[in-house]
Amino acid sequence: MTSDRETFPGAIHRRTVTQVNSTERIPTEEECHELMARYSMLPNIVEHSLQVMRVSLAITDNLKENVSVNRDLVIAGSLLHDITKTRSLQTKERHDASGGALLRELGYPDIAEIVEQHVIIHDLNLDGEIEEKEIVYYADKRVMHDTIVTLEERVHDLIQRYGAKEEIRELILQNREQVLAVERKITGFMKIDVHRAIQAIV
Repeated sequence: MTSDRETFPGAIHRRTVTQVNSTERIPTEEECHELMARYSMLPNIVEHSLQVMRVSLAITDNLKENVSVNRDLVIAGSLLHDITKTRSLQTKERHDASGGALLRELGYPDIAEIVEQHVIIHDLNLDGEIEEKEIVYYADKRVMHDTIVTLEERVHDLIQRYGAKEEIRELILQNREQVLAVERKITGFMKIDVHRAIQAIV
C-alpha cells in the first residue's frame, strides 16, 4: 500500500529565500482538497477553511520584504486546520489535538503543529520572528463560518455557541487577549495595516 507521505509529495514554495525552516514535504492545495474529501469534511467547514486560507494569504503576501515564511505551509495549515472538525461534532473530541495527531500519522509534523495550536497557541513568543502557526491562528479568529468578521464579532459568536458554562466563557475571553497580542505582533511584520490587508479581500 502506498503511504500518505508518498502519495502527497508537495513541493515547498517560499515567499523569500532568507529563511529555511522546514524540509518536510507539504501537500499542494489540490492534495489538501483530496485530504479534506478523504476525511469527509462538511461543505460548510470546507468553505470556512478556504476563507481562512484567503485571510492567511492576505497577511502573508503583505509581509515586509525582509520577512520570510513558508507560504505553502500557510496554505496547507489553513486548509487542514479543521481536518477532524466534522467527526468531532459526533465524538466531542478536541479537533485541534486529534487533527494534529492525524497529520503526524500522515507524515506532516509541521502542519500538525499549526493544527494543534490553531485554537490556542501554547508556546507563543511575542518577541520572536513571525511564524506560520500565528498567521493561521489569527486568520481563523477573523473568519466566522465563511465570513470575514472583526475579532469582537468572532468572540461574541464563540460565546453564544460554546459559552454556556462560565469557565468556558472565561477561556474564550482569555484567548481574545492572546489573539490581540498576536495581532499586534503580526502588524509589526507587515508593510500595510493588517485590517487594511484583510479588508482588501472582502
